[in-house]
Amino acid sequence: MTDPSELRHEMVERQLKARGIGDPHVLAAMGEVPRERFVPEPMREFAYEDGPLPIGEAQTISQPYIVALMIEAAGIEPGACVLEVGAGSGYAAAVIGRIAGRVFAIERHPALAAEAARRMADLGYGNVTVIAGDGSVGLPAEAPFDAIVVAAGGDKVPEPLKRQLAIGARLVVPVGGEALQSLLCVTRTGEEEWSEADLGAVRFVPLIGAFGRNGGRWEDGERAASNHRPARELTLAECIAEAAEPLPEIDDPAFADPFERFADRRIVLLGEASHGTHEFYQARAAITRRLVERHGFTIVAVEADWPDAMAIDRYIRQEPFRPTRHPPFERFPTWMWRNTEIDRLIHALRAINEGREPERMVGFHGLDIYNMAGSIEAVLAYLDEHDAEAARVARARYGCLTPWQADPATYGRAALTRGYAECEEAAVAECRELLDRALREDGGMFGAAMNARLIASAEKYYRVMYYGGAESWNLRDSHMAETLEHLLEHGGPEAKALVWAHNSHIGDARATEMGQVRGEHNIGQLVRERWGEQAALIGFGTHTGTVTAADDWDSPRKVKRVLPGRADSYERQCHDSGVARFLLDLTPGRHEALRRRLAEPRLERFIGVIYRPETERWSHYSTCVLPEQFDAFVWFDETRALEPLGPPEPRSGLPETYPFGL
Repeated sequence: MTDPSELRHEMVERQLKARGIGDPHVLAAMGEVPRERFVPEPMREFAYEDGPLPIGEAQTISQPYIVALMIEAAGIEPGACVLEVGAGSGYAAAVIGRIAGRVFAIERHPALAAEAARRMADLGYGNVTVIAGDGSVGLPAEAPFDAIVVAAGGDKVPEPLKRQLAIGARLVVPVGGEALQSLLCVTRTGEEEWSEADLGAVRFVPLIGAFGRNGGRWEDGERAASNHRPARELTLAECIAEAAEPLPEIDDPAFADPFERFADRRIVLLGEASHGTHEFYQARAAITRRLVERHGFTIVAVEADWPDAMAIDRYIRQEPFRPTRHPPFERFPTWMWRNTEIDRLIHALRAINEGREPERMVGFHGLDIYNMAGSIEAVLAYLDEHDAEAARVARARYGCLTPWQADPATYGRAALTRGYAECEEAAVAECRELLDRALREDGGMFGAAMNARLIASAEKYYRVMYYGGAESWNLRDSHMAETLEHLLEHGGPEAKALVWAHNSHIGDARATEMGQVRGEHNIGQLVRERWGEQAALIGFGTHTGTVTAADDWDSPRKVKRVLPGRADSYERQCHDSGVARFLLDLTPGRHEALRRRLAEPRLERFIGVIYRPETERWSHYSTCVLPEQFDAFVWFDETRALEPLGPPEPRSGLPETYPFGL
């Protein structure tokens, strides 16, 4: 493992200074306190990553940037007396203690409080006192405080904490809904006067206590008013039902009719809430056929790898078969593109191209950096041969290659072994060789140019992916967005594209926890920033049914039961509408009252190639704002698992190994 002091220095430079943290006291303290001592042993390799980590008791240690932001906003000066609420592992209290004269930290979980107190003693931080108790009531015996920092979110600012501030002192506290809060900085300007400033969106565990979430001393009239709903006010589910446009069965020719409203866009992005749901693929195929046949779309760009997709592209353009070392899409997860719906679409696109001039033919292209699945396979093959324990760790790590995981422990992230770290150069070389072999089999001037771009991106991506983190996600989506832009440029000013990717890629990341909390971007955001209203972002969702997925990366495919949508999710609201299949147009200017109702952040479900119902809340839900995330949302209340393609039946003029042969 890299020297922790070097990691602290890099954290300060890249995560704090680069984002505008400038208080020299905060930067010095963050560079001094050993964050790795405040997380569980299995999490220590991730201590300096740009995100929160689990610490037990369903609590987390906050992202380093958020810790620094809150302490800087509190205006803590040397010698100050500070109260911290929600001490957790004690990390923030330790950082504050490197600046302040005296720190009182309250933690409601006795076990965490005891562990934090032991850490302070072991590290010699004698000016920090950790107390087990209800932090929402503060610590009147030690008040007034020169600053108060609260690391848990309530539905209002706790009154006792406001009153325990010294005049001129600041309270930094997250306030808002259970899923997402606003970070407020409250300054006491007089005996009965306070001012507030909003520092932005954050996500914290709930503030539990007498003055915590849904607690406190409400006046009877205030409580009654807060629960009052006019008799004619509709529920959110009823509002959705009113605005929803019911859809016929997908195999009905009229299914695609409502989507022609987006035919004038240059880019239409079609999402999916899972990589293994039949209806998502079938619906996207129907929409794709309609827009290609009638509205001049000539680019189908998918969340797949360029060399694999090129094999399909040659077939639908009726170009000669070119044998390759390996058939396309044969690596995990094979069902994403080797399935019955893609097979039907490929032959439909080939039929559409018959009789068209080459420049009017529709093409099928992969956007992805080659080749996440293949690269992982190469890494695992190398590690299996040279270090079995490192291979086990790698398999656990690759199960976490999704941006919506709220709890890294869910996917078994474990400490790096020495052998794993020592294998980096050889493993990346394996990936590079895998890529080189595939690209040598591809031809054509445009294909060669795209492959040259791909090599430049892939080398960096393989290294970033090897260690994980948000940087790999951003690099991958930037590459996909740039590939799409090159395809449009190559197609000319009239070229129009359809994009198939997961909701996590095509829904604007700025309206999700990905962008608001973790600083991740995606194709949807980048396309909106580049093309604005020329792009339509269409998400897909479901309440329950079955899905094709695996337990772990590279594990056998299973048909799994999808749990019903959570009560606090958008999925439950759509289900409660009572409409089995619908299109919900979220374009600004349409259904504005509904858009306002939907603008309250809620949970949204994301299922990739891995699905773990037993940890679904933390491994598959993320906070989003649906009307800002998508321009439209397609709903199927109950769905079924995607059907993988078996051994192909021979077709006239089609080699049996092409494009999905085994």
